[in-house]
Amino acid sequence: TALTSDTVTVTGDGFVEGEGAAYDVTGSQTDAGESANAFTYTLNEGTKADNYDISKVEGTLTVTTYDEAITVTITEHGGEATYDGEEHTVTGYDVTSIKVGENDTTLYTTDDFSFSGDATITGTNAGTYAMGLTAANFTNDNKNFTNVTFVIVDGSLEIKPIDVTVAITGHSNTTDYDGAEHAVSG
Repeated sequence: TALTSDTVTVTGDGFVEGEGAAYDVTGSQTDAGESANAFTYTLNEGTKADNYDISKVEGTLTVTTYDEAITVTITEHGGEATYDGEEHTVTGYDVTSIKVGENDTTLYTTDDFSFSGDATITGTNAGTYAMGLTAANFTNDNKNFTNVTFVIVDGSLEIKPIDVTVAITGHSNTTDYDGAEHAVSG
């Protein structure tokens, strides 16, 4: 919300009774920083500028940074598949919460930070693959907020092994005992 102040104070001896000025204050400051509280004035009818020594002094509008701790929770996407010899891929993440302390906030949004990195998991063989994002992949771009922390909830791609049952049936042979060694192969 823009900071404004439309109060104009006349100091010194002031205007003579029945005379004065109208003021149009246009100063405004939204982002952290300072700016002049700009205004113009128009002398009222019957007020002659030559009768006054007028000095226009603009005030200063100051907006300070938002210093309370903001926590942005990023949850990596994950998935699972069964091994099929093909490459599997999971991409992306969700912003699951933005909080000031324990409370959700709409003051800081996803437009206030940027992502650099690769939010992709790729795997072919059975196993668990991590996306591996870190807080360093996210940058606070809004100078109005100075205490932003990014928390990563890990996602993974799990490729499960195929259940394979192998039944081996060997050759067999039946013979009567004759004292000799017998063998079967195959």
